[in-house]
Amino acid sequence: MTLRIERSARQRFTVFSLSGRMKAEQVAELKKLFDRDYRNIILDLRDVTLADRDAVRFLRGCEANGMKIENCPAYVREWMDRERD
Repeated sequence: MTLRIERSARQRFTVFSLSGRMKAEQVAELKKLFDRDYRNIILDLRDVTLADRDAVRFLRGCEANGMKIENCPAYVREWMDRERD
C-alpha cells in the first residue's frame, strides 16, 4: 500500500489526512501540495501505518515550520523527538 492523501478544509485550515505507508517518494509530492495550497496546514496522521526516516525528518520539519500534526502514531512521535536530540 502506498500513501493516500486526502485534502479537506476545516475553518481556516487545510487538512491533509494521510493513510498508508509514508516514504521518501511521497515527501516530494506533499511538498508540491503544500506549495500549491498553502494556508494554515494540519497533517492528520491517524491512518499512517509506516513511516521511513526521510518521512519522519520531513514531519519534524513541518512541525518546526508551524504546521500542526494531529493523531500522530506513538512510534512516529517518539522517533521525531529522538531526531531533535
